Amino acid sequence: MPTLTVDGVPLHYRDEGRGPAVLLFHAFPLHADAFAPQVKALSHRYRFILPDARGLGRSAPGEGPTEMSRLARDGLAILDALGVESAVVGGVSMGGYATMALLREDAGRVRGLVLVDTQAGADDEAGRARREASAQEALREGPEASVRAMLPRLVAAGPDSDMGREVAALMRAATPEGLAAAQRGMALRPDSKDILARYAGPALVVVGEKDALTPPDKARQMADLISGARLELIPDAGHLSNQERPETFNAVLERFLAEL
Repeated sequence: MPTLTVDGVPLHYRDEGRGPAVLLFHAFPLHADAFAPQVKALSHRYRFILPDARGLGRSAPGEGPTEMSRLARDGLAILDALGVESAVVGGVSMGGYATMALLREDAGRVRGLVLVDTQAGADDEAGRARREASAQEALREGPEASVRAMLPRLVAAGPDSDMGREVAALMRAATPEGLAAAQRGMALRPDSKDILARYAGPALVVVGEKDALTPPDKARQMADLISGARLELIPDAGHLSNQERPETFNAVLERFLAEL
């Protein structure tokens, strides 16, 4: 995996395939390998640029909270380093927050928008308190705390399924500092309904039918904000629909990309 140093922090990313560029941000607390099913199926037609968020996967932790605007600027820095002027930009869960932050940072770089199992709203006070408690737990116990608390809600088939074990392995690549910083950064994110309402380009909103964390109603709210957005429900998938039902997800994604 190539590395780009941004503000003194080495960031790893995957750059695979050929064709129009697709920048995808992964979910918390995973890393870029979560998009392996998309790379395997579609990299003959599209170029996937997949950063590891700071402190997750193979990227080093930064200083302070990993704000969503920071992830967005990291993604833009990678595009700059690769000489990519514009890309389809998307993400899953936290990656969706980073996608909306990038849209706010530089909408001119976005050829199309893909929001997967995410939401536009900010955390309320109780949500921010839960994130701080999770951050402190991660610093004490490392990624096992996230595996224990989050895995049952991430995967529809359950933590003991093959998919559950695959996701757990991705989670265990995170550093305690990266986990805490990402939780604190998500707690600081602004409401993004305004930026979605202003976006006039093509958009795809995808949600797993069984997503308990950001359920289909959240996806419909986002799709309703964006003129002409396409909403797709992935049957029998939970919060990680691109990994849980990759064939269905890939067909939806490929159809959207082909129309751009």
